[in-house]
Amino acid sequence: MPSPSRVTYSRNATLSLSRTCSAYCKYCSFATRKFHLHTPDDVERQLDDAVKRRAKELLILTGEAPDQHPAVLAELRAHGFDDFVAYVIWAAERALERGLLPHTNLGAISKADLERLRPVTASQGVMLESISERLMETVHEGSPSKHPARRLATIRAAGELKIPFTSGILVGIGETREERLQSLAALAELHAEFGHLQEVILQNFVPHERYYGRDVGAIADAAAREFWRTGIGALPDEVPLPAWACEVTIADMVELVEETRRLMPDVGIQIPPNLADWWPQLVAAGATDLGGLSANGDHISPEHPFPSPKQVRERLATDGVALSERLCVYPQYIDDVWLDPAVLDTITVKYWTFIPRGASGRSEAPYVIDRDLVAPSLERARDGQPLAEEALTALFSERDPVAVEEIRRRMAGDTVTFVVNRNINISNVCTVGCAFCGFGQSKRSPDAYTITTEDFEARVREAVEYGATELCIQSGIHPEWTLASYEGWLRLAKQLGRKYGRELHLHAYSPMEIAHMADLSGLPLDALFERLVDAGLGSTPGTAAEVLVDGMRQRISPNKLPADRWVEVIQAAHRAGVPSTATVMFGHIEEPWELAQHMRLIRRVQEETGGITEFVPLSFIPFQTRLGRTHGVEELSIEDNLRHTAVFRLALGTSVRNLQASWVKMGLQGATEALRWGVNDLGGTLMEENISRLAGAQHGTILDPPQLIAAAHAARRPAAERTTTYAIREWHPLPQRPRFVRRGEHGSAGDRGAAGAASRTAGARVGAA
Repeated sequence: MPSPSRVTYSRNATLSLSRTCSAYCKYCSFATRKFHLHTPDDVERQLDDAVKRRAKELLILTGEAPDQHPAVLAELRAHGFDDFVAYVIWAAERALERGLLPHTNLGAISKADLERLRPVTASQGVMLESISERLMETVHEGSPSKHPARRLATIRAAGELKIPFTSGILVGIGETREERLQSLAALAELHAEFGHLQEVILQNFVPHERYYGRDVGAIADAAAREFWRTGIGALPDEVPLPAWACEVTIADMVELVEETRRLMPDVGIQIPPNLADWWPQLVAAGATDLGGLSANGDHISPEHPFPSPKQVRERLATDGVALSERLCVYPQYIDDVWLDPAVLDTITVKYWTFIPRGASGRSEAPYVIDRDLVAPSLERARDGQPLAEEALTALFSERDPVAVEEIRRRMAGDTVTFVVNRNINISNVCTVGCAFCGFGQSKRSPDAYTITTEDFEARVREAVEYGATELCIQSGIHPEWTLASYEGWLRLAKQLGRKYGRELHLHAYSPMEIAHMADLSGLPLDALFERLVDAGLGSTPGTAAEVLVDGMRQRISPNKLPADRWVEVIQAAHRAGVPSTATVMFGHIEEPWELAQHMRLIRRVQEETGGITEFVPLSFIPFQTRLGRTHGVEELSIEDNLRHTAVFRLALGTSVRNLQASWVKMGLQGATEALRWGVNDLGGTLMEENISRLAGAQHGTILDPPQLIAAAHAARRPAAERTTTYAIREWHPLPQRPRFVRRGEHGSAGDRGAAGAASRTAGARVGAA
């Protein structure tokens, strides 16, 4: 199975509310038969510490039925609690007050207790451990709550109550291979019935010393603090494998990952990254989650601290895998079917970006979204008429696909265009610090770069040799560049193009870069564009738009130019005779009404100036960005991408002729499909692409012209190479399908003449570079 492109984890803190346990499991170093119970004051202190450590989840661990111990029950009643579950509910309420989402694991509890906990927990869990009754006579001797029937009953009850649930198996406690696979099959059977298992943990047993009389929480916390601070962890002395245990190999664990994925393809597969060095190999085999990287350590294996998110991220990056944060409740369960109001309200207020796109309650709309507006809005849009914000919002909120090919055909015809170009990102040094960007780096970063003039020349020469007619030049906001620096790159590009025999069109500098030049030089925009044109500027990319709503921009890029300034730069470019593109970045934390406002603004600018050559929707790539890592933003599905693309075409109406699909973001297959959703342009060959690639895009950095032509033909559309400003350079008609000719039928002379003419004109150049 291919490795996932992203692995998740929960940023949690652990509260071992009581370690007193009625079970006698031979492998456990957590439980104690003695009295143990944190006081309410101690609980509140630990919750405050969890908040300081930026935890989002509170993992409440306990022994099995601790209130069976007389001293524990007496202490609970002294604090005003009838039983232990009542105390857990109190602790969970205090956690929710602080914005922490409780996940409880109280063992094999009853359906009634699960139901009591449901209003104050985001998720619950219990390990099945093993389906084997045979183990009740070995490692689980004297532990009736470990009987598989008891644990399966708890897991079933959670499904009946619609509780998002975590379970799993413990590997290496004396079970056979067949028993492991049977255990997974039992979990799969319950999940098939109720759909409530959000993740399955595959945990390998590691022998521990016993911690009699010692505080495992304190041991775990100290080990985690040291490991997260220094990156150096001192592993405990190796403890021999007990006679009742069995060896676990990497091959065993890989088999279990693969079997879990086969049985439960929609369930997360969690592996603990602190119990063996093989966890990256299990990710490669298909594991999708690393559990809670608890800031205060692993209370079950206290001297085996979890690696920090930073340590894990750096290790995964070597394999091209991203690490992203999630909540303890998985996204598909964040709604009022699976969660009670108190929990859902906490998520909506504090963690709304983790709510899946399109789900109700993600944030509050400024007006009622009226689906009855969809049908009349479609009619108006197909006639090319502008739509009100409320109508566009309804279209962006619509889950069903919208037909837009009629307006595309009327606006742009059937020909699919592309440009042979080269991207050059001169430097990724940037002072802006956008949360959605994986490209920009501080000047001191080891990943920062600025290419030399020799490197630049080599890139220009390669572009000319490749047949490029355009250079697209963009960089970060470099703190040491002046206006002369930007002019110098343009002049050098023009000079080098001529040196190698090509008059290259320079499509350069985003509105952010141009606004920065204006700030540096003190020049008005009109005078600035006069200088840039004199240096060789031909057109400007309308990037840095993201979503042109200042409230949204403040959330994802507070240091970026405001929406009005972006508009001023584009309008000044058009006044100077410099055409531009326009863009939108979508699929992150924006809302439908914000996209509606963005599109109305783009259309207004185009109707005023007519200088926008194409509109380019850019779906957000979350994997190696701060926004994706810490806000739970998932990659947009191809279905949602296409649905948005169609609405972008409707929103533009007759104002902007060309709609482009970004194959770097969508992949060539997705971009080809987009040709049926309003798109008429496939962008450029690029040759080099760093911005999306460094955010985690995995669709390559170059497509040759034959690949783009083949994509158009696959959609039964003719293709054409264009210039930056959409003059056609070379036509590539659809290949004629072989016609079945009956014996004795040879076609008319007119047919043969037309076919000959078509073959002679195929590939004929109709315009100069």
